[in-house]
Amino acid sequence: MPQYNPLNDAERHVIQNKGTERPFAGEYTDLKADGTFICRQCNLPIYHSGDKFPSGCGWPSFDEHLPDAVQRVPDADGRRIEIVCANCEGHLGHVFEGEGFTPKDTRHCVNSISMRFIADGEHLPEVIRSK
Repeated sequence: MPQYNPLNDAERHVIQNKGTERPFAGEYTDLKADGTFICRQCNLPIYHSGDKFPSGCGWPSFDEHLPDAVQRVPDADGRRIEIVCANCEGHLGHVFEGEGFTPKDTRHCVNSISMRFIADGEHLPEVIRSK
């Protein structure tokens, strides 16, 4: 098994145990800077700031992910669709469709704690590959 980035208890709770951070508590909910959001556990680039939009839901919202970055899986609750990192399968949040927020009609509702933000012009860390 690869040696991923070390996680604190709160990060482990969300990323590995599929928890959720409190709404409006995450560091990226209102961030408007240009850059790339990467998986906190493995460094895979998952979202670009150009796809982020203000949904008012309390978590960062994106209407598109980067190519081959996110997988959709049925949530354990049987009602929602969970989104996980395509590389390490770390929990990111959930995806919702049909809400009408953007022309793409998709909202990736992502826990801030599942990601790190790398501003445009800064070096992206190497991805820790799962395979």
